[in-house]
Amino acid sequence: MRWKRLSQLTLAQQLLLLLLPALLLLSLAELRWTALDVHRAADAAYDRSLLGALKAIDANVSTESGGLAMELPYRMFEFFELTASGAVHYRVATADGLVELGSADLPAPPRRLVPGVPQFYDGVYFGDPVRVVANSRELNRLAAGSPSRQLVIQVAESTRSRDDFRQVFVRRAAFNSTLFLVLAVSLCIGAVLFVLRPIGRLSREVLSRAPGELQPIPADGAAPDVRPLVDAINQHLRRTQERMAQQHAFLDDASHQLRTHLTTLRMQVEFAVRQQDAESVQQALAALMQELQRATRSTNQFLSLTRSEAVQLQPEWFRVHELLDDVARQFLRSAREKGLDLGVECEPLEAFGDPPLLREALTNLVANAIAYTPAGAITLGAAGDTMGWSVSVEDTGPGLPASLAAGAGSRFARVPGASSGGSGLGLSIARAIATRHQGVLRLEPREGGTGLHAALWWPRSTAGASKES
Repeated sequence: MRWKRLSQLTLAQQLLLLLLPALLLLSLAELRWTALDVHRAADAAYDRSLLGALKAIDANVSTESGGLAMELPYRMFEFFELTASGAVHYRVATADGLVELGSADLPAPPRRLVPGVPQFYDGVYFGDPVRVVANSRELNRLAAGSPSRQLVIQVAESTRSRDDFRQVFVRRAAFNSTLFLVLAVSLCIGAVLFVLRPIGRLSREVLSRAPGELQPIPADGAAPDVRPLVDAINQHLRRTQERMAQQHAFLDDASHQLRTHLTTLRMQVEFAVRQQDAESVQQALAALMQELQRATRSTNQFLSLTRSEAVQLQPEWFRVHELLDDVARQFLRSAREKGLDLGVECEPLEAFGDPPLLREALTNLVANAIAYTPAGAITLGAAGDTMGWSVSVEDTGPGLPASLAAGAGSRFARVPGASSGGSGLGLSIARAIATRHQGVLRLEPREGGTGLHAALWWPRSTAGASKES
């Protein structure tokens, strides 16, 4: 559901909807990393200062008198307090705590001290958070009253100064990140709108065209990513032009064919009206009936051709041999009247296609074979292999001259030699149905003698392959 709502947005809105949250997350992550870096940098800088104070105090510790004594460097201590922006506390004591100087209740180290290795840790001193550094070393001589030879020095300072430093730096980084985010968002919006301008121009150019304007769209200057879209639109325009040209040609040819039938019918009616004797009237009516049959066949073929090119393909599995038997029975009487031997040679076979359309193609192929075969035989056949299926009609007529083979499937193209007039649409219908099945109509000489072998072949589909597997 969310993807459906997203697809209803414009490309610019979709890009910005994906880019802006990503920029916001990157900015927040960068700010977080900056804050961590500032925390580490502040601790490192202030800890070095705190360690310097510890070393200064350690340098002024003495046991020459037999006890523990220290001369505090006040100027240096004042400098440390100024740097820490608050009080600096210290403690100098033996490890057993029997002798100590300074603040006795500073937070103890969380881990055991290793001599000569300073240990930094955080604590609380009189309710204030402090940063403490502690170190231990061996005493030169025993302190009075203490058996311990370990000296422990602790120095603590308030964390207020370093916290203020961190806050100032993080606020500055947040301001810079916000400014960067605003600039990045502005640049993204401008870049998206700029990059999508060719699509907007293409859309306006297509919408501004008149309904019959099908000239290709100039692809000069189009971006490489937009060029495939322009090429696809131009290809569609070319197909539309070809389709419209075919429709215009079809309408012109169909109107001419129907006008010819109507003119012939009108002349025959006028001739019949002028006749006085009954025998002449009967002859005129017989001719009129024959012309009506031709006109009816032409009209039916017009409808079949239109249906074969426009109807939605509805393929299914069917028995090919049963389809051939039905078509043969349909023309059995017409073949016998001409003395033709009409038969079917086909093993039981299943194929995947549109049975009504394939029946229409076979019907026209058989009708042509009967019309063009003065004597002999007409055979319906079928075959199938791993590539596809085919249905065929083979006759023993005069065949098709090589000079006429290329245009034999064109509309209204008729081959001389038919026993009766026709519209020239039979092969066009069969070829259109083959094309709808992504196949071809092959017109070849019959093997072993004169005649024509017309075969409609179409490939196997995914559905057909899945059933057989």
